[in-house]
Amino acid sequence: MDGTDGFKDLLARSHRHRASLSREMHVRKTPRLASPARAIQLVLLVDAQEADDSLVTLDALLAPHGQAIAPGDRFLTCATGDLIFTWERHSEFMTYSFLAPGAGKPFDLTPFASVADWIAQLPGQVIRSTQIALVTDAPDPATIAGHFAADDLIISDVADGRARIWSDFRLHEDGFGRLLVQDKGLEGIEMAQLVQRLQELGNYRKMALLGLPEAQAATPLLSRLEQQLTDITARVAQPDADADAVLEALSALSAQLAQTLTSTRYRMSATSAYAQICLDRIHSLNVAPVRGYGSLDDFTERRLLPAMRTCDAFSRRLEDLSQRAAWTSAMLRTRVDTALARRNRDLLASMDRRTGLQLRLQHTVEGLSVVAVSYYALGLWHHLREALDHQGAHIPGWIDVALIPCTILAVWLGIRQLKKVKRPGSSAH
Repeated sequence: MDGTDGFKDLLARSHRHRASLSREMHVRKTPRLASPARAIQLVLLVDAQEADDSLVTLDALLAPHGQAIAPGDRFLTCATGDLIFTWERHSEFMTYSFLAPGAGKPFDLTPFASVADWIAQLPGQVIRSTQIALVTDAPDPATIAGHFAADDLIISDVADGRARIWSDFRLHEDGFGRLLVQDKGLEGIEMAQLVQRLQELGNYRKMALLGLPEAQAATPLLSRLEQQLTDITARVAQPDADADAVLEALSALSAQLAQTLTSTRYRMSATSAYAQICLDRIHSLNVAPVRGYGSLDDFTERRLLPAMRTCDAFSRRLEDLSQRAAWTSAMLRTRVDTALARRNRDLLASMDRRTGLQLRLQHTVEGLSVVAVSYYALGLWHHLREALDHQGAHIPGWIDVALIPCTILAVWLGIRQLKKVKRPGSSAH
């Protein structure tokens, strides 16, 4: 028996995500690069429908080259004629990279003529497009001056001095940005890793900056809502304020606030995440400045950090305003509840007073009833006594005197007994 037979059931017992997680560790690898070479990369923003349409279109474009894309694929690299093609799918954008190995003029688009037809068919909006030139010898000043703006030129050593980059981070007349990379001793996959990190830095920086226009556009509305909330809070503090009118105004403000929060939350969160990735990429590039020129890390931080702080300040203001609106709402509810409790207290006091009056009136009526019934009873006795006198029967006067209190007492006891019988919950036997 082979000693490995006991492990044959490992695949059958694998977690359902084991294979996909293993593949995830190996995707997004740029194919090996060597200088000299030229490359272009395009980044297209896509929504959910455009992402699905991109897969269908890309599958049709790759079919003549014997390649296909499955619905769950997020990365592909293959040869398409003389070019090496790399595709990568992200949460809200897709990247299309084309590499032309070999020497040639920097930033010459001739080798990529067929790419224009591909991009014309692929859905989405172009958010970034870059030409990359990989060289082994340092470019002469004329080449640099011919391809970059001197005022914005950035030169930095990267990868611990084993490469140098040039760029002005401008959008040129051909619709591309430009990046020149000199190989000063990179080995193996180091060139591929360097280009990948440089491109990710640029792509995520551009995606991070998407939050800035949204924050700037929503800031005036946020300022108006803050002023409105201040006015509403002041109205809540007024003793004679109409609670219904204040509640209506506060509800309208809360609805606008919730709409703004919902429409900007994703972009602000994405901006923060993209910015953190940019800072991580800057750190991994090991950038060293070149005297007399701006450096890559300085350019990135100087452009990116103020925008990030603006977005962060906007998010904090929005959260603070939401909290203040909640506090104002709670204060208004407390005031309404207090007013309602006060009205209930006054109503109960009024009911107590009415009950007391009714009780006193009832006692008065009962007293009058005793007098009235006693009066009529004694009147009947008076008629009976006169009839007896006519028959010759003499009734002493003290009986009349004694009968008055006895009659009153008997009537009072009788009425009291009737009250006990009619009292709710009592029973007569």
